[in-house]
Amino acid sequence: MTAPVFVVDEVPAAETYVLDGAEGRHAVTVKRLRPGEELVLTDGRGQWTAGTVHASEGKDRLHVTGLGGVQREPEPEPHITVVQALPKGDRGELAVETMTETGVDRIVPWPAARCVTQWRGERGLKSLGKWRATAREAGKQSRRPRFPEVAEAATTKQVAALLAEADFAAVLHEEGSTPLASAKLPGRGSIVLVVGPEGGVSPEELAAFEASGAGPFRLGPSVLRTSTAGTAAVALLLGRTGRWG
Repeated sequence: MTAPVFVVDEVPAAETYVLDGAEGRHAVTVKRLRPGEELVLTDGRGQWTAGTVHASEGKDRLHVTGLGGVQREPEPEPHITVVQALPKGDRGELAVETMTETGVDRIVPWPAARCVTQWRGERGLKSLGKWRATAREAGKQSRRPRFPEVAEAATTKQVAALLAEADFAAVLHEEGSTPLASAKLPGRGSIVLVVGPEGGVSPEELAAFEASGAGPFRLGPSVLRTSTAGTAAVALLLGRTGRWG
């Protein structure tokens, strides 16, 4: 899928469609699509269709023709979830953006004990909204028909339960004796990976995760920031499981 992607509430089954509103404005004024150029319409949940620009109308309406019916992107295997500790400032959006572009399937925000940032009340809702908006825009930019889910923030107990259900679970830890590059990975099912905060995963959190079957793994010889470690790990997992094949 190489044509630019635009999000619709429901993928049209008809041969023609009018793209308007914010997405239509983006197509006309930002992408400057012209008649004859191709585009893709997706609901971000795996359904999509491709068509050709017929004409534009004003600054926010694009008439699309030649739509080839609703297509469906199959669920990826294995499914990859990253539990992301909350970074400081806008580094959370950076982590979501790059993990989405790389190919993560689900992101779970985690207010770890050593996180400087904590989501509470309205601030938490606003931050979660930013993460979800970032995933949507990054999904469009990377031309994915299926955007990653950004879940509600999870407690350490909830993360431990998530790890216990996974076919492969790991915690990125600089003191891990086993490199993630040599871990035995499933070809199907689910992979859940925990990325700790800048201050590291606490001994109590690590013990809880190990009790759920998630051992400590190291990514490489250098120590990455929490906002980049998840992206590097996802790229490694996608390559090793064949999803990038």
